Amino acid sequence: MIAAYYDTNYLFKLQCSENGSVEVRAHAASLDVIYCSLHGRAEFVSAAHRKVRESSATQSDLHALLAQMHADTRAGGLNWLPINQVLVDQIENVYRGASPTTYLRAADALHLASAAEEGFQEIYSNDKHLLAAAPLFGLRGVNVIP
Repeated sequence: MIAAYYDTNYLFKLQCSENGSVEVRAHAASLDVIYCSLHGRAEFVSAAHRKVRESSATQSDLHALLAQMHADTRAGGLNWLPINQVLVDQIENVYRGASPTTYLRAADALHLASAAEEGFQEIYSNDKHLLAAAPLFGLRGVNVIP
């Protein structure tokens, strides 16, 4: 089984046409399953709602996006990883050892810790801060978008 960990930016590019969607969709087509932190699900819903707030999508679009996310989850193509004390402890340890110049947001740390805990070697994203922090969790950050 070919699996990859996608952060929310990549998940959203699968459902909404935006810069990088073509490349992310092409990569996803080579996978059997995509993993993301459960926190990513909350971020996905928030991003979908933001499109409605910004008037670039309708309530119907929001419902369709969420329905597709649920369908992908039920079909087994999208798996949400739980957040637990082990992850929070790992994040705390990374912050303790991080240099004072490290730029690591809590949401990115959740994605990185989730991917590392699940045994992934790589994490897929186009977020420059998440990609830069990936080595702190023993991960290689990958962006398929040129």
